[in-house]
Amino acid sequence: MERLAPVSNPAHENIGVIGLGIIGRAVAGNLRRKGFPVFVWNRSPRPVPNFVGSPGELAGLCNYIQIFVSDDEALLHTVEQLNADLTPRHVILAHSTVAPDSMRAAAAIVERRGAQFLEASFTGSKPAAEKGELVYYVGGTDAALREARPILEASSKEIVHIGGIGQASAIKIATNMITAATVQAAAEAIALVQASGVPLEKFVDAMRVNASYSGTLALKLPKILKRDFEPQFSVKHMLKDMQLAGQIALSHYLDLGVTAAARDQLLEQIQWGHGDADYSAVARKYLQDASPAPYEEPQTQEQDEQADAAEPNIALAESEADNVAETAGLTTSQPLLAFAEPASTAPVATTRLRRGFLKQLFSRFSSAQK
Repeated sequence: MERLAPVSNPAHENIGVIGLGIIGRAVAGNLRRKGFPVFVWNRSPRPVPNFVGSPGELAGLCNYIQIFVSDDEALLHTVEQLNADLTPRHVILAHSTVAPDSMRAAAAIVERRGAQFLEASFTGSKPAAEKGELVYYVGGTDAALREARPILEASSKEIVHIGGIGQASAIKIATNMITAATVQAAAEAIALVQASGVPLEKFVDAMRVNASYSGTLALKLPKILKRDFEPQFSVKHMLKDMQLAGQIALSHYLDLGVTAAARDQLLEQIQWGHGDADYSAVARKYLQDASPAPYEEPQTQEQDEQADAAEPNIALAESEADNVAETAGLTTSQPLLAFAEPASTAPVATTRLRRGFLKQLFSRFSSAQK
């Protein structure tokens, strides 16, 4: 691909954007509409204006750089790529949802060069990003936020200063725990409503006047009923965030049962090949006319043991998320504090546990009939 030549501007006026996924593209567009000269870089080249050859080249052109990459490893790798070209005039804004420790590690790399670092986790999916209505949870100094505020305001409706580096990441993960649990609970409620023979449209009408109704349900319920799972925030990215919550919980001896259940359902969607769908795809299994799950022949104990040693074939379409499930270190069916099996055995572990549960249920039912 022929790279478009960058337009020359004083570096202090230019904004750099790294990562052109759903949110990064939208933010770059909003910056341009607000009159900022924008330069961009993405691991996969894109035919867009002012696409540069490397993060280092971006640092040479721009004093302000916004980073939209998918996970901890990508964020740390990106700041390492920028490192040699950073100076005290630079302000780096990190927007990834990552572990608080990873955010602090990224800040340390940047600050060793004398540059400023601002953690700016965001909430809001594709529509909010395109409208410039994200909400930023910010961690960092008042001085860094003061300097970066006009840039953040170009793509947001609100900026909430949480505290120090890492604290905004904790807040973002916590809010996503509630979002994932909300959609999972709604999916299960849909199953109950359908089983009771009540039209799903009546359920939506009832929820609109219910105290538990939320912006998430307002956005997701109509799409679920239409079987519209076009990605606004993908299964694989929500799964990554639930796994981050699990890692934090493990380090603080917390039992997050609801989060573990939401995580399991997201992982199941990845096993069914829906990792790139919107995370509301967890409702697929509860919709009566949804495609059934692939049938699996019952396995012998020997086959179970062989499968335990094998890696699942989980394909994540975006290369930035290739290692989401592999690096999680979480099982699909156990509490967060009991990691007896690695994530690579999750499909087998889930099947075995459900098989055992059904046997126990049948046994109890049979006993009750005697």
